[in-house]
Amino acid sequence: MLASAIHFVAILAVAGQTLGPGDHFRSLDVDSVQRTYWVHVPPAYDAKKPTPVVFFLHGLGMNGKMMRSFGVAQKADQAGFIAVCPDGINFAGVVTVWNCGGMKIDDAVKPDDIGFFTGLLDELEATFNVDGKRVYVAGLSNGGMMAHRLGMELSDRIAAIATVAGTLAIESCEPKRPVPILLFHGTADPLVPFFGPPRDQLVEVLVFKSVGDTLDAWQRADGCPPEPKVEPLPDKAQEGIKVVKKSFGPGRNGSEVVFYEIEGGGHTWPGVDVKLPFLGKTCMSISATDLIWEFFERHPMP
Repeated sequence: MLASAIHFVAILAVAGQTLGPGDHFRSLDVDSVQRTYWVHVPPAYDAKKPTPVVFFLHGLGMNGKMMRSFGVAQKADQAGFIAVCPDGINFAGVVTVWNCGGMKIDDAVKPDDIGFFTGLLDELEATFNVDGKRVYVAGLSNGGMMAHRLGMELSDRIAAIATVAGTLAIESCEPKRPVPILLFHGTADPLVPFFGPPRDQLVEVLVFKSVGDTLDAWQRADGCPPEPKVEPLPDKAQEGIKVVKKSFGPGRNGSEVVFYEIEGGGHTWPGVDVKLPFLGKTCMSISATDLIWEFFERHPMP
């Protein structure tokens, strides 16, 4: 019922509107809560042609505008997709957050992010000629955790997902259909540890799984072989950070699980050096933004 109401509001809000190339800051009412997002339209957008859409979800305490610093608009212009950077909700007036499934707070105060994305997709489809078989979600940290949840709960509308420094925060992984997934994670990540939260550390607000458990869950969900193809990558930046690509597949319906293990890497987006030492080392030998789009291009919805 809520999704239908949001869809109706979205249609009314965008009726007769045309958004040209460039950045647009937009808002959407979700159950009397105003939600906001940035949308970037590439110069080559043609309303007569179905166009891919890629969501980029920020991490805890960030916002959609900050995700654009990872080169998403430039990639959208180059590849011809519509880039959407939504804003999480301000939790307790302190920090922006996504309801990724692992929040240990009362359900009554959790943001309805599934309703938000359902309504946002409806609004985008009412505004643009969206290719329904090429809608993708990529996320960083808490945004990556949200991408996992969206891939599971909205697998009928999302073709594939990608995560950077974000593991599963939901208890089970049972999408309606196999969902291809690309993951990046540093072995020295100080905020989302590679092996999960330390057992002697109480996680008061957010719980999440280890990288290994996350890979196992998606490998089973997609029906991929348990043993990956392992490919060490060259250290192009000569920075002493070893990257190993592990590919599980093919799975059901051509799905696959691809993992870039970054030895010594921190809580960072590969290819973008934000120069914040407390986040750890950034791998500059690969570009997560480029690799994410290459992966998405290979995986339209069957």
